[in-house]
Amino acid sequence: MQTRCRPFLLCSQILLLALLIGSCYPKQVGPPGPDGKALTWIEMNRAQRKDHMRMVVLPRAAVLFAEWRPERFASVDCGLCHGGGADTGNFGMPTAHLPRLSGDLLLGTEFRNHPDTTRLKLDRLVPMMSEALGLKSFSIVTRSGFGCYSCHLGPEGPLFNN
Repeated sequence: MQTRCRPFLLCSQILLLALLIGSCYPKQVGPPGPDGKALTWIEMNRAQRKDHMRMVVLPRAAVLFAEWRPERFASVDCGLCHGGGADTGNFGMPTAHLPRLSGDLLLGTEFRNHPDTTRLKLDRLVPMMSEALGLKSFSIVTRSGFGCYSCHLGPEGPLFNN
């Protein structure tokens, strides 16, 4: 009986190791660095980040918003998220350009007032952007990672170390 379990045990250990390695953050999503490996968002310089936003992040966001509300988002540019800061070179996030969020646990106010928008952003936009930036999605347990408050301010300002 023990000899039958060994292949299963070995396969499950390999799978667990692969999952652990594959879930390491931040992920390398940028251009090659000096060692030839792709850079993480954190390792990219300003010019590389701007290029990554223009070539990877913006196109993904544009498709999502155009599918959601084509009449409103037929044309999307950096100002969608960064507002006037995009024109002046201030790309800092979170930004006062976007609506402030309530700070309610589990976004209760946002779900009551804007259920479709909140669901779209939680289900599609946040995972899409965290993946494009190679960042871990927000966890309510650890209160860290890329989430709503990475872009939006809370009622009193930045939340969750953003």
